[in-house]
Amino acid sequence: MDIAVLDRHTLTCREDVDFSPLEKLGRVRYLRVECEEDIINGAKGCKAVLCNKILITRRVLEALPEVKYVGVFATGYNNVDLAAAHALGVTVTNVPGYSGAAVAQHVIALLLHFYSKVGEYDRAVRAGEWAAQKCFSYFPYPMYEVAGKTLGVFGFGDIGKKVARAASALGMQVLVHTRTQPQNCPYELADKESLFSRSDVVTLHCPLTEQTARLINSDTLALMKKSAVLINTARGGLVDEDALYRALTEKKIAAAALDVLETEPPKDSRLIGLENCVVTPHVAWAPAETRNRLVRMAADNIAAFAEGKPVNTV
Repeated sequence: MDIAVLDRHTLTCREDVDFSPLEKLGRVRYLRVECEEDIINGAKGCKAVLCNKILITRRVLEALPEVKYVGVFATGYNNVDLAAAHALGVTVTNVPGYSGAAVAQHVIALLLHFYSKVGEYDRAVRAGEWAAQKCFSYFPYPMYEVAGKTLGVFGFGDIGKKVARAASALGMQVLVHTRTQPQNCPYELADKESLFSRSDVVTLHCPLTEQTARLINSDTLALMKKSAVLINTARGGLVDEDALYRALTEKKIAAAALDVLETEPPKDSRLIGLENCVVTPHVAWAPAETRNRLVRMAADNIAAFAEGKPVNTV
């Protein structure tokens, strides 16, 4: 089987990912893609195409009739024209559940960044502020215990469950809002309004859909405590960034920590640089172990397809 990999660079920048699980399945072409023509010309004769964020449009699929399989190096698959793929008999798969531990870890890191002020104190020590003191301890930046605080988890899939368990282990009270009734949920279930109004920290773990687009807006932000923190490691489109900017600058909420933005990479986001807003560059999913797991699972998807028993189809 000939396999075209369209955006290998999104998975590794230090050659720290093992692609041999894919290479054992057939002849792999690693393409450099800047436009649709690069896909069409480079993937000719390939039966399978793998991509991360590059768009797979109807035009691409129609121009490549040999392609019978599109695998996405991600859980989200909104970059593939599913209607066209299904109409043309192309199987599409994703990779669910590969990054839950990594994203949950990043959520807790962002939470502790706000409550423990590790970054501020590291900068202060490097700047000589501690050395200049007469007292043994130096704590000008206010810190708070997370134990006893309430964490609102919006979305209760694999990542939401892992975040809830980690927060519970830290002594936090957990509220959960989810569109489907979970079985044997050990945490209090709350409606949307209650979750936003009662939580000290709200963390988003739902997919981006027509129903959840701009979930964070002037109305939901107005429900939150002035001391509350918003964390988003899901999708940038869940947040109305103008509304969040106003809430942060007007101190209507205390802080935000974002790993995703509406436009990535950002061009002129006003959120970047705000004192009470931390932004990381869509890296919650990116530990080396996680990316290697992603490639192995993508290879397993192709192997199952080759055997006529496709899994993780969308």
